[in-house]
Amino acid sequence: MLVLGGGMTVGGSLALAASSSIPLPVTITAGWQLEDAAKVPETEEVIATDKYKPKNWYTATVPGTVLTSLVNNGVYLEPLFGENNRPDKIPDSLSRTSYWYRTVFKVPKTYSGRHVWLNFDGINFSAQVWVNGRRVGVTRGAFSRGIFDISQNVKPGKRAVLAVLVAPQPHPGDPHEHTIRDGVGKNGGITAIDGPTFLSTIGWDWIPAIRDRDTGIWQKVFLSASGPVTIKDPLVTTDLPLPRTDTADVSVQVRLENVSDQIQKGVLKGSFGDVSFERSVEVVPHSSQIVSLDPKTVPELHMVNPKLWWPNGYGPQNLYLLHLSFEVDSKDSDSKDLSFGIRKFSYSVPDSESLTISVNGVPVFIRGGNWGLDEAMKRNPRPRLEAQIRMHQLANLNMIRNWVGQSTSEDFYELCDKYGILVWDEFFQPNPADGPDPDDFDTYMANVREKILRFRNHASIVLWCARNEGYPPKKIDDALRVLMAELEPTRLYQANSADGRGVNSHGPYHWRTPREFYVFNEAFKTEIGSVSVPTLESIHGMMPEKDWETINDDWAEHDFAKGASGGDSYAAMIAARYGKVANLADFVRKSQLANYEAFRAMYEGRNAKLFHPATGILTWMSNPAQPSFVWQLYHHDLEPNAALFAVKKAAESVHIQLNESNGEVQVIDNLAVPVNGARARLAIYNMDGTVAYQHDYDVAAAASLATNLGVVDWPIGLSAVHFVKLELWDAEGRLISDNFYWRALPEHQDDLTALLGLATVTLDAKVARRDVEGKTFVDVTLHNPGIQIALMTHLQLRRKGDGERVLPVYYSDNYVSLLPNESRTITVEAATADLKGEVALVVVDGWNAGVAGSSAKGVDIAINAGTQVDHYPVTGLPMISIEK
Repeated sequence: MLVLGGGMTVGGSLALAASSSIPLPVTITAGWQLEDAAKVPETEEVIATDKYKPKNWYTATVPGTVLTSLVNNGVYLEPLFGENNRPDKIPDSLSRTSYWYRTVFKVPKTYSGRHVWLNFDGINFSAQVWVNGRRVGVTRGAFSRGIFDISQNVKPGKRAVLAVLVAPQPHPGDPHEHTIRDGVGKNGGITAIDGPTFLSTIGWDWIPAIRDRDTGIWQKVFLSASGPVTIKDPLVTTDLPLPRTDTADVSVQVRLENVSDQIQKGVLKGSFGDVSFERSVEVVPHSSQIVSLDPKTVPELHMVNPKLWWPNGYGPQNLYLLHLSFEVDSKDSDSKDLSFGIRKFSYSVPDSESLTISVNGVPVFIRGGNWGLDEAMKRNPRPRLEAQIRMHQLANLNMIRNWVGQSTSEDFYELCDKYGILVWDEFFQPNPADGPDPDDFDTYMANVREKILRFRNHASIVLWCARNEGYPPKKIDDALRVLMAELEPTRLYQANSADGRGVNSHGPYHWRTPREFYVFNEAFKTEIGSVSVPTLESIHGMMPEKDWETINDDWAEHDFAKGASGGDSYAAMIAARYGKVANLADFVRKSQLANYEAFRAMYEGRNAKLFHPATGILTWMSNPAQPSFVWQLYHHDLEPNAALFAVKKAAESVHIQLNESNGEVQVIDNLAVPVNGARARLAIYNMDGTVAYQHDYDVAAAASLATNLGVVDWPIGLSAVHFVKLELWDAEGRLISDNFYWRALPEHQDDLTALLGLATVTLDAKVARRDVEGKTFVDVTLHNPGIQIALMTHLQLRRKGDGERVLPVYYSDNYVSLLPNESRTITVEAATADLKGEVALVVVDGWNAGVAGSSAKGVDIAINAGTQVDHYPVTGLPMISIEK
């Protein structure tokens, strides 16, 4: 990407081919200013000219929301910290206020003699766009583009003034405040009537009301140039002659639009990989023409030995870059680059009516997470978004459900393509109980059409869903089916996220014992969740110290309150299951056990019935929109908690598990090839670290199936709490999978307080650091020299100089348990730049794990003193309701 002066950048993630004669797009990134429209008395024609001189306007963040700009200007404190978001600190009137955005930009000289286009990728909710004193167009709906021909308004090489009057959604509603006394309250409300917007920002049980409802220019603004014919809405579809995958048929469809007064004759050209093609086309003035190409008309589009795109865990994510251009008089008029994957989806298998997704002929057991909103204030630049999606890959997940379409952006889909994360994509209607049907049918459908046209080429999108937990109104459903037939020839249309084809939603969403996750009837579960407490450091970072040791309204603001998550009863459950809570550090320590137990069982319970009937499970939620205590695999600050590593364990491609409902040992083979000649071992340990029982199994596990190895013959005389270690080796003796459980005796199966009797184990540790191409890798080898088990050992990467955490970080494993004399090597990866030239410091904590400090070049390891329970006074962590 090239960078120009004045906050303008050239190119993008799919920049135009270097050989193109078309000038590169220019992104307008800086120079923006912002002001409350009521404080600007001048007319639009004046504001959008050089004559107007803004006084006391704020510096605007674009892309970004109004509230983001105001926070960045110091008008308000960070809304998601503590209780800074309460209406006495940030007025809810922001959601009813229109704002002017204004900037001055220079049109590149290279645009001379061409049409100049002004492009908006997304404005919430509606906007009037003015350039050099003239209105050039309007937008309506957060997911609709604005593409305006400003050739008559600007001159290449000259400055131009851009002014955008942005209005919030018409029905922002009156939010419910989250408190301990009242709980998280009702989800949603009247905002849903506006359809294509961030309707969740009125407040849900996972996000408080965002005071501007994310009003603003939330996606990029850029200039582009073209000749008289432009390329619009290209579509690439692929087909495979399953079960064979040694050839593929690629079809390309393009709409050519002639924006001139003359007939335009030219040549459409395309290329990707070793394939190239062209077609002569004539387009009449001020019209568009569809050009369709397939192997019947272009033999080159029949490919031999194509490189396929696969979901995470099933193969590589091969992508092709298609370059399209249209030449008039041997000169490029327009060009487009797009990425696509060669793959084929199917949605059923013989003898079943349930939704069963197969890719390239291979059944894929869907394991994924729901995203309610990528970030509460849409502050999610690509590097942060990449970390979020990469952590899904790390957790062995293969799907993200884009709940109600709230996380729609080009980066989102590109990164899901890259990491093999299938997308269950949705349009803009919540559960009917959470808000009314949209009242502006035309705006709604226009935004739906835009979304499909913009993103349909992405390999990762596997289906479109009309509505969350309900059916759309007949008028919308009928229109969507027509639209799918027109625009989407290969993907499934699912009307309801909670019904049809064996699909079910509706939780439960609270913490449950592992055995309860094995009881279900549905095939494809789109929502099921649990409380998921973050690390101690993440909690300290999300609220002031005065609120650390009292469960109060600050906790409720961060979703820990009465509601679907059961936040009001969770602390009592922790105390009953693991022992009385001493303080916040103790609560976090015990909650990591609860995280691991629930989230592993959430997936292992479905594993136990792999494809009979279970075909998919999506946890509610995998990504938090704000700093939260519930429904997440990692915190808003991007630090994972034990839940992520529990899911990573349960979601292995080939996996050994203990069925915590009936005591069977099972081997789960998610792949299309069987596991033959393998060996498994079960070992049961008492609290003192002695082996109470051991059994070996010969394993022959069928493909895409759960294979039962038999019920455990539990020996008598086990300690009140004991441990189960499972290992699976392949025919060559390589370890494929291992697993570790803590278990109470059946007569008190929910009492694990005996774990408090585990003595502290001081682990030996060796560390080594490698810096490679901008990344730092730290290999940590832990060894348990003691006679007792070290339970839930947790690593955390910091900078030694300032002691601050390095985030994001990718761990090959974490929250590991070590048997006596067992060793485990964990690799930690981070960006070298994030260490800021300092020595890397790995700190260790756990249920009963200490560590003997050591060091190597550029890296040290030490105990995480700040997480130790005795580091803080005993408070009992009371829950207090404050009258408001």
